[in-house]
Amino acid sequence: MIEINLILAVLAGITVLLVLILRFKINAFIALLVGSIVVGIIAGLDAQQIIKTIQEGMGNTLGFVATVVGLGAMFGAILEASGGAKTIADFMITKLGIKNSPIAMVISGFLIAIPVFFDVAFIILVPMIYALQRKTKKSLLLYAIPLLAGLAITHAFIPPTPGPIAVADIIGAELGWVILTGFLVGIPTALMSGLVFGKYIAKRIHVKAPETVEEELPAELPHISTTLIIIAIPIFLILLNTITSSGILGVNKESVLNVIALIGHPFTALLIANFLAWYFFGIKKGFSKKELFHITGKSLAPAGTIILLTGAGGVFKQVLTNTGAGELLANSLSTIGFPLLAFAFISAAIVRIVQGSSTVAMITAAGLVSPLIAQAEFSEMQLACMVIAIASGASIFSHVNDSGFWLVGQYLGISEKQTFRSWTMMTTILAFTGILSVSILYLFL
Repeated sequence: MIEINLILAVLAGITVLLVLILRFKINAFIALLVGSIVVGIIAGLDAQQIIKTIQEGMGNTLGFVATVVGLGAMFGAILEASGGAKTIADFMITKLGIKNSPIAMVISGFLIAIPVFFDVAFIILVPMIYALQRKTKKSLLLYAIPLLAGLAITHAFIPPTPGPIAVADIIGAELGWVILTGFLVGIPTALMSGLVFGKYIAKRIHVKAPETVEEELPAELPHISTTLIIIAIPIFLILLNTITSSGILGVNKESVLNVIALIGHPFTALLIANFLAWYFFGIKKGFSKKELFHITGKSLAPAGTIILLTGAGGVFKQVLTNTGAGELLANSLSTIGFPLLAFAFISAAIVRIVQGSSTVAMITAAGLVSPLIAQAEFSEMQLACMVIAIASGASIFSHVNDSGFWLVGQYLGISEKQTFRSWTMMTTILAFTGILSVSILYLFL
């Protein structure tokens, strides 16, 4: 009887979540909280237990995520305003040449989406792919699909972007291992979904660049070496801390370990990156302190939404844990021999297809998977693989209920049918290549 109630509680909670978002257009933050309360009530928690669970889930999650997402958003905003993103793309095309510009675009997207949100990065670089199309007369999709693939992969796979940060925190994965795994899985995924598919679809759909007015950027863009170094610093520091703490480098001196642990924590690593960006991308490029204050302050608006949404995902996870529903689900999957990695992927994919938002899909799936992970022993690398499996599922089949679908269609000037054949298919190839690559990696751990 108890088991039936717990199963009904989980199903009811997910149903309420989706109905509120899809039917009533309720904000996902509120929908996740309401869904969590529904699970708690049906599972038999009293009022005090439900309130305490909400506080526990929200507090445990936001203590880390709010800081990292906020710092990451400000860092990306300064890079965007200074023209650093365009610097990377210009450099890649110059070095690789027009003939290899699809490769330049996928690498540019891969790098730029580390500090800059997906939609912002795409809008910044759209004029570049327009210029390439006008120069070569080839289909715009030959350059757009690789760029979009690079952006989408990094946005989903590699911290400090908000999605993988939120999932890693909810399931307890170490960010350094997530970064490493994201890069390893991202390379074949970018190759298949960006370069191979981009070349294929460009031969079948010829798209000309629409006439647009380019947004004005600073006259003097940041130098490429400065840009790449500042983007790399927080990632390098986080990875250094991860590798050192694992004992691989054989560093045993406590004072050295303490220093690396401090500067290699995501909080400190991103603080360092922000100060460097403030000076090299801001002050040295002629921005006033008031302008920089406005740029960084404005960046916290979208970050605030992601932070609250992640906190609500933490509540959903905590309710599943406290009610015992997570343990029941873990035992059921174990009994039938269903792989947890596949469950993580499928859970995220279903939510993504039904309601559209990859962020909501990642957070919901992480909430479902986290209590299951608690019932077994996983290495740090295996937990990182679980994050990428969720991210892959949450990237699948972007269609009309996803704002990205309309953003891409609008800026590329293509019909809904063409958007399905190009963008939607690319995200689906990305998802399946991602889960296949991470599954192979997982098997060898």
